Order: sequence, then C-alpha cells, then structure tokens
Amino acid sequence: MLYHLTLSADITIKSPSVRRHLGKILATNLRNALRRVEPGARVRAEWDQIWARLPDTLERHTLEQLEQCMARTPGIHLVARVERTSVSDLDDLTRQTVARWAPRIQGRQFRVSVRRRGRNDFSSTQAERHIGAALLAEVDDASVNLSHPQVDVRLRMEGDHLLHHVVEYPGVGGYPLGSQGQALVLMSGGYDSPVAAWKMMRRGIKCHFVLFRFAGEEQLQAVHRITHHLWQLHGSSHQVNFISVPFENIIDEIRQHVDEGLSGVVLKRMMIRAATRVAQRARVPALVTGEAIAQVSSQTLHNLALIDDASHLPILRPVLADNKQDIIDLARQIDTADLSASMPEYCGTVSRRPHIKANHHAVVEAEASLDIEALIKNAVDEAWSGKLGRQAPPVAKESLATVQLESLSPSSGQATTIIDVRSPDEAEARPLPEGHADILQIPFYELQTRANELSQERHYLLYCDQGTMSRLQALHLRDRGINNVAILAPVSS
Repeated sequence: MLYHLTLSADITIKSPSVRRHLGKILATNLRNALRRVEPGARVRAEWDQIWARLPDTLERHTLEQLEQCMARTPGIHLVARVERTSVSDLDDLTRQTVARWAPRIQGRQFRVSVRRRGRNDFSSTQAERHIGAALLAEVDDASVNLSHPQVDVRLRMEGDHLLHHVVEYPGVGGYPLGSQGQALVLMSGGYDSPVAAWKMMRRGIKCHFVLFRFAGEEQLQAVHRITHHLWQLHGSSHQVNFISVPFENIIDEIRQHVDEGLSGVVLKRMMIRAATRVAQRARVPALVTGEAIAQVSSQTLHNLALIDDASHLPILRPVLADNKQDIIDLARQIDTADLSASMPEYCGTVSRRPHIKANHHAVVEAEASLDIEALIKNAVDEAWSGKLGRQAPPVAKESLATVQLESLSPSSGQATTIIDVRSPDEAEARPLPEGHADILQIPFYELQTRANELSQERHYLLYCDQGTMSRLQALHLRDRGINNVAILAPVSS
C-alpha cells in the first residue's frame, strides 16, 4: 500500500536548504517508527513530500496502527493512502474522478484541487474546471465553494498516473522530532506533564524524562507506564531516557526542618536543582514542567519565579496558560487521559496554609537548614536510568501492602497496631476511628529514633492522610530490617 505524506506548514515555509534538511530528518523518523512495528516499511523523501509503502498483506489492526503512527509523527500535515491508476487524457481523468467522487459530494459544497508533476496536454486549472463541470452535471444537488468547501476533491497527477486519496488522516504538524534540540521533562504522571511533553515533542524537541520518586514502587511503575505509553505513541522514532531519582530522604528532611507553608516551594526548588544536575550530566540544555499558573499554591506567578531561581537552565512550561479542561481534552486527544486519570494523587508535601506568595528571604533561610548539596548529590547518584522501550525499572521483590481500615477487627486474632505518623495537630484535628486496632501516636519525625520500641511480634500499619509520608516511613523501617509493616489506606473524613 502506498501513502502520500504532506509536510507541515512549519516546514514548507522554510528556505529550500532548510526544507530539504527537515524533510530528511522527518523521513528518518518515520522509517524508525514504522519499522518498530513492520520491518518491511519503506519511506522515501522528495522535495516537498514523503512517500511511504507498506506490505499489502498486513492485518487490519496492524495497518491501522501504522497509519496512526504516521499521523502522530511530528512534522506531518496530512497522511493519505493512495491508489495509482493510468490516465490517457483529460476526459479519462474526468471519468475516473466522477466515478469515484460523485457519491461523496451529493448535497454538499465541493472544490476540485489538482496538482501535477510531469508533462500533460492540460494545465491544472483546465483540469479543475473540466472536472468540476462534470461533477456538477452528474450530481444535481452539489454546488461549488472554492473558499470553504465541505469536500475537497484532491487529485495528484504523476506524469500519466492519477493518485487517488482513498483514506486521509490529519497530521499533528510541527517540526520533526529531534530537529530542534533536547529537553528533560519532569514527569508526575498526571494530566499536565504528559501534555506538556507532547507539546514540546510536536515542536521538534526530543524529550527525556525524570521522575522524583517519593511514593515507592507503585509510583515508579505507574509513571513509567504512562511515560512509555506517550513515547510509544508519539516519540518512538528516537531512543530516550527515563530517570528515576529517589526523593524520599529529601522530603523527609523538608518535613522535619522547613515551615509547612514554605514546604511546597522548597520541594519544587529541590526538584529543579536535581533535574538540573541530571540534565547537565546528559548535556540536555533545558527543563520542561507541566506547571500551569495558579493550578496549585506553588504555581502562582510569584512562586514560579522563586522556583526558576533554583536553576540556571531555562524552564519551559508549555501548558502555563492553559485551562485545566483544555489540558484534559488534549490528554484525551493524545491518548494519555485514561492512564493519568487512574494515577493516585501522590503529594510530597501537604500544607493546610501554603504560601501563595512566598518570601524569597524566608525560602533561602528555610533551605539553610538543609544540606542541599549532599541531599541532591546522594539522590542523583542513586538514580536509576534506562531507555524507554528497552529497559524497565527494576521491580521490588516485595512491595508494601495497603490495608483498608474496614478489614481490621480486634477479634481477627492478628496482633495489629496502627502507627499514626501525622503531626500531633493533624492527628487531633482528624482522629482515626477507634475500635479496629490499637493506635499508637508517633509523629513521622520521631519514628526512626523510636524504631527500637517496635515489637517483632506485632504487625504495624502506618497511617497519614495522603498515604505518602506513611509509605516513606514504612520504607525506612524496611531498610532497618523491620519488615512487619504495611500501609493503612487513607480514611475518608
């Protein structure tokens, strides 16, 4: 099967040398992406177009997958499956066109567009007028609209052959992936960061991905899954890295030493510092985030400026001015919405009174209580890195179980104690229901120093409102050889 691919307007407006260069990159990208699915795919670049040929024996689902792959490739304006027939003269061209297009224009406004390469006895304009008149004579209720047609009868002549557009798929436009440099995307797995990454990819930026992990194995696997899905659909022409940076210790330090109202901004600044270190090691010149103005307290314009101050690299925010619903709609369009919707909400820090206009001096003073250089160095040195599509993050042999409060009963015979790791104020404001198991109040910042008080004869369930800090503390206990721990799921108020 033969496909004709039209280049995006971003490419066609360039000078001849730049257009030729971008066309070659685009052809290589298409070849790489298609051959991941079908090794027999062939791609050929010409001056202002690209031709792709697929084996005629493909199964339907494979054919559809490859057609969507072409349509999703940045730099393409239109993908058309074409059929080639011989044409003897203008009358023969007209007969073939009327036979194919007359049923499609009934009751509709149409326009005939003819493009030719090679020598013919007629011009493109003559062909358009002749065919248009024949279609009007054949279809009584059709009419011509040259400016805004409902149906565009597009014909392409290659010498004495006519190429019929059998099926058309709109492309995403933009520039060929990799033609405009590289960037490192901070991935969370929600709606925003995959959409931000896709927007950069559509503009020709090759994107690598970094996750700051603070919620254990489940978070790592979930974010890797959505990142791989995004890459597989929209960026598989290139090999890119996925990096997982452990941030549990950093969050632990922030929760212990930083004022609650500043913790969100300080955490984001630490992420930016770590991302800068990762990017520099990979020689990547820019960072990308999914932040949007005022979406959360750390994303006010004032706080974003404080976050920017943590890195000398440019921080690009493709969805900065987008409405949340627009981001969700675009996530549906690029097919990441379902995975994003299933992502648990992992919050590294939660404040009841976050500062939406944090004071710069107060932030710097708060950070002075942290050993920033050591924390960042240790986190980045312990990072895991792998190629998407080739290497998956290691799966822990034993993951932390999550237990529902309703499943606990004092008569179950299991010696179970709930450890509430929230601060005393939080525990007093939202006490856990009693009667399910013994409850022990040990704030997260005291638990590790009191770990020797825990009995090996009992089973401990750690609890916090979001399930993040409890998981962090449980992992710390595991590291100390205390394995009889699990997580108590957040309790609805």
